[in-house]
Amino acid sequence: MDFHEEAFVLSARSHGDTGAVVDLLTETHGRRAAYVAGGASRKMRPFLQPGARVVADYRARTSDHLGGARLEPVGEGPSALFDDALALTGLAAAGVAQGALPEREPHPGVFLAFEALMTAFAWPEVWPAVFVRFEAGLLEDLGFGLDLSKCAATGVTDDLIYVSPRTGRAVSRAAGAPYADKMLALPPFMLGAQAGVDEGDVKAGFDLTGHFLEQFVFHPQNRPLPPARVWMLDKLGEAGRL
Repeated sequence: MDFHEEAFVLSARSHGDTGAVVDLLTETHGRRAAYVAGGASRKMRPFLQPGARVVADYRARTSDHLGGARLEPVGEGPSALFDDALALTGLAAAGVAQGALPEREPHPGVFLAFEALMTAFAWPEVWPAVFVRFEAGLLEDLGFGLDLSKCAATGVTDDLIYVSPRTGRAVSRAAGAPYADKMLALPPFMLGAQAGVDEGDVKAGFDLTGHFLEQFVFHPQNRPLPPARVWMLDKLGEAGRL
């Protein structure tokens, strides 16, 4: 099993005296772990940060074995964000893909969404909402997509303000009113790119995607939502960005 393509670093941990095991997100080969010789060195450490874009020359004896990779950095990567502590918490939390995606299973849609998220971190006022959309896309690619096209109860397409916490389907204001205290809020920006983002919308979005990530992805693995995601939300809240 050999391939040569661009990838994003999701995480890296030291292995032995000088090496590192790096979790990579590739477009056509999915999430792959690889041993990188010299990965613990000062030279390589800067571009093994979460979110760094690299070219991976990957080799493994079989598809089931831990492969080895030589990595070359692409662009300046996360170093451009080192002065933005809030964006760095977002970069760490973006590793939610690591816990959600099975290894060696192609998910090109997630790769492209991750790429868009990495670009969005350069715009402080924009990236939290993009992160919510990234998580919604992650759910969809895993087969647990939200159905926000019409009201689950009446079929109407207007005034959709709730989501059923059981089915992930949108519900209109009128149909959901009797059950409002049990519904999840549906922020308008999740219905279309043209909608603005008002106060409280980003929090509602994270509550929505977090509910279904927990229910369908992490709970079946007997795992909580990633601590880095919880930390990111705490920091966004402290900064008044939720």
